[in-house]
Amino acid sequence: MSALIRINLLDWRAAARERRRKQFLGALAFAALASLMLVIVLPTLYYGHLTEIQQSRNRYLEEQIAIADRQIVEIRALQKTRESLITRMRIIEQLQQSRSGIVHYFDELVDTIPNGVYLTALAQKGNVTNLDGVAESNARVSDYMVNFDDSDWFTDPRLIVIKSSENGPQRYADFTLNVRGDSPQKKANENVQADTTNPVAPRS
Repeated sequence: MSALIRINLLDWRAAARERRRKQFLGALAFAALASLMLVIVLPTLYYGHLTEIQQSRNRYLEEQIAIADRQIVEIRALQKTRESLITRMRIIEQLQQSRSGIVHYFDELVDTIPNGVYLTALAQKGNVTNLDGVAESNARVSDYMVNFDDSDWFTDPRLIVIKSSENGPQRYADFTLNVRGDSPQKKANENVQADTTNPVAPRS
């Protein structure tokens, strides 16, 4: 009977068990590290990249807003300059019109005076002229007011005072009347507005 050979496998099994345990722990550590990368590092990098992109967009928008603000300031300055120029042009036009209007005013004032009427005083306030005068009769004063009504440069004559006086055998009428200054262009504009406001109904 041959002798039995006995081999102790306990040390080898323990070493294999220990090796498998270390491999398992290594795989577990690697999985944990990979999970950590997936859960923390990669999202952090991704959202950091998105944040950087958004910050770049915000900086671009801020730059464009600053440019727009400067342009708005420039536009407002140009608008003020334009309004100032328009105001000056209107003043110049009014001065030119008033300069020519004064000439027409006195010419028309002389043309409206009928025979037998003499002016003793004239005062103007705004577009209202106050006239003091002497007429040979009340009818002459009426003729004077009719001439104002027919004039293109005067309108709305109003008799304030009229009283009779005598100078020997001759009787006179002292009068005071007011009349409003006007212009043909203004009257034409008022007539156009009146025609537009009150159109004539067509005949059926």
